[in-house]
Amino acid sequence: MNLPARSAPGGDRKLVRRTTVDLVLDELRQQVLSGRLRPGEPLRQEALADELGVSRIPVREAIRRLEAEGLVSIHAHRGAYVIPLSTSEVVQTFELRMQVEPWLFGAAIEARGTGRFKEARTALAGMLHADAASWGELNWQFHEILYRPAERELAMNMLKQLHDRGDRYLRFQVVNVPLRQQAHAEHQALIEYAEQGQVEAAVRALREHIRVALEQVLHVVADLTQNDPAITVG
Repeated sequence: MNLPARSAPGGDRKLVRRTTVDLVLDELRQQVLSGRLRPGEPLRQEALADELGVSRIPVREAIRRLEAEGLVSIHAHRGAYVIPLSTSEVVQTFELRMQVEPWLFGAAIEARGTGRFKEARTALAGMLHADAASWGELNWQFHEILYRPAERELAMNMLKQLHDRGDRYLRFQVVNVPLRQQAHAEHQALIEYAEQGQVEAAVRALREHIRVALEQVLHVVADLTQNDPAITVG
């Protein structure tokens, strides 16, 4: 695999070279989140190594990291499998978001961070026509932009993990055009409330946004379960 360099965070122009493990991890994560590697499907190291043109060593390490991210389960003598869809995981993920995000959003609005609304609108415009594979990352960028002025690094790191865990569920939601349009309108309202400094209205709208997304995702997962019960757990 080619090893592209990227700029270091914080605007530093110093180049940071990514390892083969990093690249394999990104590719396998994308395959899980996009559904190319289906829930319950085994991850066969030799086949994946051949597909990606690498040795089994970076594949094995990438799978171990995916387990830490909650996307893969590794069993002794059985190997690694993509974790099945779980209604319990969906509920817990969104319940945690419901606790953390309104607090961050309110703190960010009160901090009066400047310049973020244009950036948020740019991310939002990209989401409107993005495919399911890239929508989740743009969704995280949008929310991260709005919450960034709160300057709560630990909470943001935890929230990023929650968004990553929920990403594959949201992908099922955004392939439905009316649901995508509804989410777009709700995101637009969040920007407007924040611009106007309406903390209570913004927090209330965000809670409702997360609640509606949870209901929609649970409905989609229920439909998928009817078609293929093997891909879900409780």
